[in-house]
Amino acid sequence: MVSRSRTRVDAHVKVLDDRVVARAKERGIDALVYAPHFTRLPTLRERADRFSDDDLTVVPGREVFTGDWGNRRHLLAIGLSEPVPDYITFEGAMAEFERQDAAVLVPHPAFATISLTRPELAAHDARVDAIETYNTKLLAHQNGRARDIADDLDLHGFGSSYAHLRPTVGEAWTAFEGDLPDEAAIVEAFREGRPRSVVHRGGIDHRLRGLVEFGHLAYENTWAKAERLFLSGEEPTLPSNVVYEGRFDDVAVYE
Repeated sequence: MVSRSRTRVDAHVKVLDDRVVARAKERGIDALVYAPHFTRLPTLRERADRFSDDDLTVVPGREVFTGDWGNRRHLLAIGLSEPVPDYITFEGAMAEFERQDAAVLVPHPAFATISLTRPELAAHDARVDAIETYNTKLLAHQNGRARDIADDLDLHGFGSSYAHLRPTVGEAWTAFEGDLPDEAAIVEAFREGRPRSVVHRGGIDHRLRGLVEFGHLAYENTWAKAERLFLSGEEPTLPSNVVYEGRFDDVAVYE
């Protein structure tokens, strides 16, 4: 593997297959953080290992839904060693991330009703390693608001394509100084606040890809999708699933 002076990390994608890997490499991306919804850590890690090679590191991440569906706050954790379910309290999730020494990233801050607000971030800034200051899916004023929050609270930023659709991969990234050759180095870079810049592609094509992704939100946030998750209690990331052995019963928001 050739040592790099900078490492380009697309820090949050929802899709991963051979076409995604090819797309990332074509666009000069060195690492992807793969964090699809409602997928347990062992599955994430197996897929990340399968698609990683000398030219691209895939880091498994968990975007955990804290709170109930109508009041959820998303937290993106990387560097986890044990599974963490969705639909647990914010404090329960943060305590587990801290126990596992994971890096805690905040996606799409202050967006809609699914993100940490500015007051919430101000109250917990010492527990957050970075907030997303550029997300391809979001509109310009929404990304501008995120940058303002990061500046006001002196928080590190990160950028991502937030790709739910394959063509969006590599539209934005976090460029760290120095060579980050593997998952551990990438997690440490976020946790230590390593110098970085947030970069995105430009032009009409980039804007159109963002608008297509934004339109995809209509599917991502329907109650129909939520209802599918609560049919049996056997869904993989509900805290009631037997795989968690009751460890999160005291912080679960659904019985």
